[in-house]
Amino acid sequence: MKKLITILCAALSAIALTAGNYPDKADYLWVTVPDHPDWLYECSERAKVEIQFYKYGIPRDAEVEYEIANDMLEADRKGKLQLRGGRATLDIGTKKTPGFRDLRLKTVVDGTSYRHHIKLGFGVDRIEPLVKEPSDFLSFWQRNIKEAEKYPLNYTKEYVPELSSDKIDCYLVKLSVDRTHSVYGYLSYPKNAKKGSCPVVLCPPGAGIKPIRNPLRFRFYPENGCIRFEMEIHGLDPRLDEKTYSDISAAFGDAVNGYLYNGIEDKDSYYMKHVYVSLIKALDMLTSLPEWDGKNVVMQGGSQGGALSLVASGLDSRVTHCIVNYPALADMAAYRVKGRTGGYPFKETSADRLTDEVVRTLEYYDVVNFARHITAKVYMTWGYNDDTCPPTTSYAVWNTLNCPKESLIAPINEHWASETTVYRQCLWLLDNLN
Repeated sequence: MKKLITILCAALSAIALTAGNYPDKADYLWVTVPDHPDWLYECSERAKVEIQFYKYGIPRDAEVEYEIANDMLEADRKGKLQLRGGRATLDIGTKKTPGFRDLRLKTVVDGTSYRHHIKLGFGVDRIEPLVKEPSDFLSFWQRNIKEAEKYPLNYTKEYVPELSSDKIDCYLVKLSVDRTHSVYGYLSYPKNAKKGSCPVVLCPPGAGIKPIRNPLRFRFYPENGCIRFEMEIHGLDPRLDEKTYSDISAAFGDAVNGYLYNGIEDKDSYYMKHVYVSLIKALDMLTSLPEWDGKNVVMQGGSQGGALSLVASGLDSRVTHCIVNYPALADMAAYRVKGRTGGYPFKETSADRLTDEVVRTLEYYDVVNFARHITAKVYMTWGYNDDTCPPTTSYAVWNTLNCPKESLIAPINEHWASETTVYRQCLWLLDNLN
């Protein structure tokens, strides 16, 4: 494994308050301390976890109900333990095959129920994806990209003064993808950017149908000399009001009938086909800008945005750097096999939707199969407690990558990365520019 930076839970008390396990301004605190500080074990090695519970900072005696399960699956072991002086130690056993075990805790104190969980990894460097790559995988995508090339690069660009500053010029862009599809995004330049001076950074969105609420949330990219395009994928003007977005999301963004399932029975009709192609079109736009330095092309995103960053990196050799957090859309069909953990948007409870036709389609869209073809430098971050994009599938991607790669692993993290981590990723890019 390339350079591995592990952030331990003991050092995370400040940022842990933003995690799902640690609600902001909570009057209680769970502390779970594995007997391996990196939360990792070999297969068949037993793991113990010290459990602590505090309310108002005071250790509390309490009965704790616990469940232990494989990552994202139903519990296979249940029991109770007693906290004395606010502490107890639990032997959670082991896992004989590579993967994660999830310890789920619940206690009732002063009439209020409190929950917590922690995932430990076993033999994680040997986690392998289930998805297979079709023999025509690359030719399928090359054909669709070539089809989109029939439509010349076409976009509009409108200056947005309220999002600009003394350091940044921001523009709203509408980019045509093909005859019927377009995407919008905010294009941010360093002020007075010179010709041939700027790396370009493409940031696809996380899952859902929602506005780009804070286009300059990562303003440190343009402030440090990069041109950054934060895009959406549905062809919806980000200036639409919240009510309109909510109505559209209710109609087309839910987990049962949402866009990630639209046309999924056929690889040629699946909604995500034009989305993947739009990434290449966006890179065409960015590399056409006279301010591009002619060398550095960067993908950057988290969750669905992380997935799409890997997709573009696998499809387009122009990409030189890929910064990705907890990627979605990875090993999606794994839930079809009993006892296997799959990737977002599927869950164990939706395994019945993984028909033969759907599985065949997903092989062309699964992030793992794009990861196999990446040559860019990858910097990847994920947490172990993530119940949206589980760590099992993050490792399935990581272990598949055969390119220069570095990781920043924060075991305690759920489906989030701190602002400090995201800024650190920008610094990594600046240190690794060509």
